[in-house]
Amino acid sequence: MKPVPAVRIEARNQNAVNAGGEFVLYWMTMYRRAGWNFSLQRAVEWAERLRRPLVILEALSCTYPWASERLHRFVLDGMAENARAFAGRRVLYYPYVEPRPRAGKGLLAALAARACVVVADDYPCFFLPRLLAAAAAGVPCMLEAVDSNGLLPLRAAPKAFVRAFDFRRFLGKHLAPHLENFPAPDPLRGARLPAPAALPESVLERWPPGAGCDIARLPIDHAVAPAPMRGGTAAARARLARFAARALARYGEDARQPELDATSRLSPYLHFGHLSAHEVHARVAKRKGAAPFLDQLVTWRELGFNYCAKRPAEYDRYESLPHWARATLAAHARDPRPHRYDLDALERGRTHDPVWKAAQGQLLQEGWFHNSMRMLWGKKILEWSPTPQDALQAMIHLMNRHSLDGRDPNSYSGIFWTLGRYDRAWGPERPIFGKIRYMSSANTARKLRLARYVQRYAP
Repeated sequence: MKPVPAVRIEARNQNAVNAGGEFVLYWMTMYRRAGWNFSLQRAVEWAERLRRPLVILEALSCTYPWASERLHRFVLDGMAENARAFAGRRVLYYPYVEPRPRAGKGLLAALAARACVVVADDYPCFFLPRLLAAAAAGVPCMLEAVDSNGLLPLRAAPKAFVRAFDFRRFLGKHLAPHLENFPAPDPLRGARLPAPAALPESVLERWPPGAGCDIARLPIDHAVAPAPMRGGTAAARARLARFAARALARYGEDARQPELDATSRLSPYLHFGHLSAHEVHARVAKRKGAAPFLDQLVTWRELGFNYCAKRPAEYDRYESLPHWARATLAAHARDPRPHRYDLDALERGRTHDPVWKAAQGQLLQEGWFHNSMRMLWGKKILEWSPTPQDALQAMIHLMNRHSLDGRDPNSYSGIFWTLGRYDRAWGPERPIFGKIRYMSSANTARKLRLARYVQRYAP
């Protein structure tokens, strides 16, 4: 097994390895899988080098923003599968589900106090960077953050790219060497690890391990019900296999049509770390029709990760939009809005537009909606909101609350694209939009087959 590339590893504090520690701790927060995982692979490297057992902590808080039955259920599916995947292996897998707010406070610190080194997931979005920074400052040993987000290491790019064209050209020159360094499909296979560690009863009693719980009793948002799509690596791989066999060959021709099951629907699994972009690439790269799909998987997905990593303080702020976009939106801020809908009306899908209602209906019902419809969905929210700033906040709330792939660099890319990020000025200049690219439901319905889609999701 090749070592984890150094460009994917970063020490987040100045502490030394605790040579007297009892075990190596892998704090699994975003790469929630047992394979194709650079973080787990790095933790195995440390455990072998130090000849210490490996402990894997996968915890689920009940206080993260937009915590709901939908998001919890998806994560819990993956935790139950991880428990099975690690059973009988020479590791201690410690799943913890927080039963009440702040009940999990102190668990990481209690484990880190006994650890030689802590290995953590380096995810550049949502509340995770702040959580990681606080943890790094609080643990008494070295904490390493490992990047297993995508094919291009986050630190391999010199800047934030603001055009897909430029990022695609950068990938053409610099991605190839990283395609020779994929994570191990099973980093535990053949690993020489000591017997699993035994944790103190005081820790186990205060923070009882287990992924099984009555989700209805947790203090989370119960108005957002679980989606039909189930979480976990097995479900992700089944979906990938089906897509590769049935839809990949015609992805370039069919993917834009919402009525066809021609997209991968892998974004929720990629977001929650149940599936690795490396594994997806390995499974489809040599198949017929892969090029258009890989452009989405690599160029567009990783463009969002690049922006979040290089501009962590502004990726979700209105002020991060290009100057031309803010200028044209400001010039038209007082334009009359023929239709206005507040956040509650948007969330419930109570608008006059059946095409838009269908997109919102799919989001509410399935926790996911078609990419072609996401673009129109955002454009109409801009058109119907009192200000562009209100539109942005509405899109962020609706996506993050209801979509399984929200709270993600890629979803922020889509939201901000509707307001001009990664785009250019367009003419003719229009009311409300100014020079922002315009879309209408009528034009969308002419370009796409939507009759059955609207009937299904907005009857």
